[in-house]
Amino acid sequence: MELYYSFSALIVLASIFAYLNYRFLKLPSTIGIMVIAIVVSIILVFFGENFLPRTFGHLNNLMNSIDFTEVLMGAMLNFLLFAGGIHININDLKEQLRPVVIFSTAGVVISTFIVGFGMFYLLPLVGLQMPFIYCLVFGALISPTDPVAVLSVLKQANVSKSLETKVAGESLFNDGMAVVVFTVVLQLAVGKEVDLGIENIGLLLMKEAGGGLLLGVLLGWVTSRLMREVDDYIISVLVTLSVVMGGYLIARQMHISGPLTMVAAGLFMGNFNVKFKMKSITQDYLIKFWELIDEILNAVLFLFIGFELLMIKDLKHFMIPGLVAIIVVLIARFISIWGPTKFMSLRTRFNPQTVKVLVWGGIRGGVSIALAMSIPKSEYSEIILSITYCVVVFSIIVQGLTIAKVANPKKIESEEKEQESIALDESH
Repeated sequence: MELYYSFSALIVLASIFAYLNYRFLKLPSTIGIMVIAIVVSIILVFFGENFLPRTFGHLNNLMNSIDFTEVLMGAMLNFLLFAGGIHININDLKEQLRPVVIFSTAGVVISTFIVGFGMFYLLPLVGLQMPFIYCLVFGALISPTDPVAVLSVLKQANVSKSLETKVAGESLFNDGMAVVVFTVVLQLAVGKEVDLGIENIGLLLMKEAGGGLLLGVLLGWVTSRLMREVDDYIISVLVTLSVVMGGYLIARQMHISGPLTMVAAGLFMGNFNVKFKMKSITQDYLIKFWELIDEILNAVLFLFIGFELLMIKDLKHFMIPGLVAIIVVLIARFISIWGPTKFMSLRTRFNPQTVKVLVWGGIRGGVSIALAMSIPKSEYSEIILSITYCVVVFSIIVQGLTIAKVANPKKIESEEKEQESIALDESH
């Protein structure tokens, strides 16, 4: 019952904050909820113990009673990724498959090492010492873009379909590579012996990512056939729910990537069902149901991120290191996007505006915080959690609120047409 009470409190707070944002702040819903939660957290941190001791105590107990890593990685993320996958057009993804795969694999590795080296050499300048292996741990958890944050922000950014697919596709698929890199580096950091051979890491990646994708396609195919036989909106909603909840349990038992299972299942079901004439009422209910699930869980997640501030002691001591981390992460993001685009430009052309949107649209979110909180307690775990929080808050608020201005659709379109004409001239 404790989990029920905790979730009930979060839903009530999310609804109040959503209302306040709608009436007064008028920010995008999820960002507005997070901003209000951060403001409330700051007020409680500075004045709560003296002026609002009971409220401060209740909220602290609420946040301590919930295992954020387990709730996000083991429950919420599966629903959100399935909802994200179900709305992506497979034909659009096929067209952008090459950049999506390269950004979500090589891009993550490049970013991990750049962040690791950058933090190792720059942190001592601001009075913090952290071993290189822990700097790499931070690099691994902060490098993947957060699918939930990216998808929620892309709704407001009026970008072209191809660019939206690149950004959304990368954020949905980079989880597999990120978890493998994070797992290996963290095991090294805590002193466990790890076989760093290419063969061993390749097998780990194949099992984690490949197994997840394969299971997702299998689940998507089986359940799509079932939905085809029984075209009923209640059963269809129940079937999709069972894919998410049952699929995660199967993935966990098999020790493969649950999030990638959900992405693959969502992609398959979202596109397979187009091939047969589903009743309009069934399709309407399915779409609206998963849009509602997406919005509700997003609201709770961003509320959670805002209140995570209460869990961090002496955050003000980590503000300067956090600022350093923000700059390093942005530089690493630029290099991890710009480098591969130069390699891909032999076959796929990337204009400067597209690169700019890909860099600025690489938003970090709850996944990075969840991974940071999963690090075993040590003298460095508090530092990593604090600077991760700084990067995530900057990413969601600053990058999230300005991505629409950075993504200039007219400029992107004119640059794409210019490059197409250059490509045609070269071919002749």
